[in-house]
Amino acid sequence: MSRFYKYIVLILSVFIFYNCLNKKNSSTYIEKDWIQLFNGNDLKDCTIKINGQPVNSDSLNTFIVQDGLLKVSYNKYAEFGQSYGHIFYNKPFRNYILRLQYRFIGEQVHDAQSWAEKNSGVMIHSQSPESMGKDQGFPVSLEVQFLGGIEEDVERPTGNLCTPGTHVTIKEELITEHCINSSSETYYGDEWIEVEVFVTDTLITHKINGKEVIAYSNPIFGGEYSTDESKEGKTLTSGFIGLQSESHPIEFRNIELLDLSK
Repeated sequence: MSRFYKYIVLILSVFIFYNCLNKKNSSTYIEKDWIQLFNGNDLKDCTIKINGQPVNSDSLNTFIVQDGLLKVSYNKYAEFGQSYGHIFYNKPFRNYILRLQYRFIGEQVHDAQSWAEKNSGVMIHSQSPESMGKDQGFPVSLEVQFLGGIEEDVERPTGNLCTPGTHVTIKEELITEHCINSSSETYYGDEWIEVEVFVTDTLITHKINGKEVIAYSNPIFGGEYSTDESKEGKTLTSGFIGLQSESHPIEFRNIELLDLSK
C-alpha cells in the first residue's frame, strides 16, 4: 500500500473515531438532561383533575398504566356526561421542549359529544389542578390539540391550538378564536403520532412527525373559560403540563421534557 493510501486510511479512521465519540456524547447528553414526565410504571409525580370530582379523585380509573403506556380508558364508564379530565405533571415549566407520542384507539363513549370523537390534547402553561374549580371542565391554558381523521377524505389536522381562557398572537395579529387549525396532514388510523412543542418567552411552535405545523407568541389571559377577571390581558409565561381525557380512548408514551430555563 502506497504512502498516499495509508494517509487516506489514517484520516478516515480518525474521522470515524471522532464521529462515533460525538454520537456517544450526544446520546449521553440526551439521556441525562431530558426529564421523563411519565416513568412507564405508575402515576407518581402526577395529579388528576376530573370535572365534577375533587382533585386526585378518579373514581372510574380513567388514567391507567398498562404495558408501559399511559392510557385514557373508559372501560368503567356507563356514560360520559361532562367528565372531561386531565392528568398534570406536578411541576410548572417556562421555557422547554416537550415531546411525546400518542395514538387513538377503540371507540368513543356512546353518549359523548360528537366533536370530542378522536379528540384529545396536551395543555401547556396551564393553571394548577389545585386551583381549578370542582366543576371546571378545562383549565386556563394553551392546548396542543390532537385530532384523528374520522370520515375518509375529510381533513382533520392535528397539532392545532385551542385557547381556554387565553389569547395568542399569530403574525402580529391578536387571535381570539377558541381553536386554530394547524397545517398538519390528517391521520385516520391508530398509528403513533410524534409531537414536539418548543416553548420560549418569544415563540411557541408545534411539530407533528418532525414538521412544524403552527407557531404563535405572546399568550395572554382572556376569553372563553377565563376564571379570573383580574388577569385579563396579562401575559402568560409559564404553567403546568396536562394530558386530556375527552371521551375517546387514547394512549401516550415517551413523554419527556428538556428544560431550557437551566
